Amino acid sequence: MLVIADSLSYFGPEGGLPADHPRIWPNLVASELDWDVELVARIGWTCRDAYWALIGDPRVWAAVPYAGAVVFAVGGMDSLPSPLPTALRELIRYVRPAGLRRVVRSVYQWVQPRASKLGSRVALPPEISVDYLEQCRTALAQLRPDLPMVAVLPSVHDCDAYGRVHRGREPAVRALESWSARTGVPLVDLKAAVHDNIFSGDANPDGIHWGWDGHSEVATSMVKTLREVG
Repeated sequence: MLVIADSLSYFGPEGGLPADHPRIWPNLVASELDWDVELVARIGWTCRDAYWALIGDPRVWAAVPYAGAVVFAVGGMDSLPSPLPTALRELIRYVRPAGLRRVVRSVYQWVQPRASKLGSRVALPPEISVDYLEQCRTALAQLRPDLPMVAVLPSVHDCDAYGRVHRGREPAVRALESWSARTGVPLVDLKAAVHDNIFSGDANPDGIHWGWDGHSEVATSMVKTLREVG
């Protein structure tokens, strides 16, 4: 199973974990189906990053010929509020000297939650997210016409860093569901799987990443969908 994902795939209640950790949902799925898993993921990845990984990461190239299914577990970051340009956030790490970088990051972290409550700008507009997913689907279908693919609907959050705002989720859901209806790619609803966990107090304190119950519920939903398409 090839999983191209964001940090929701490998963060637990206390932070990031190695790709072989047995309690993250990709490995729970692989264990249930008796598959191996290749997890290609990074914090902050959007559907655009998934496409770049698909065309540029040799681990993906090696996995595709043997994959029983490909899961695109991205799209949640796309729907989060981004009042400041996404490129600005991504470029902060390159600011020099280090003292200036810390100042820039502090300013960004002060502005982000406050400005998130204004307007409806998101990290990646729904039509662009769907376009990148469609490019991924088309590329894989040309190589492996019989290869099952699964995508996801965005999770939910209770995150101070984003002002506890998620206006972009519903437009993203509508765009993804329309794409799914056109292409036949099934969608696993992350909100349905993790909502209770996120708001239970057992999730990661950052309000974005899930606790173990969230990973278990996502794995259950993903296994069900993979069995239906496989």
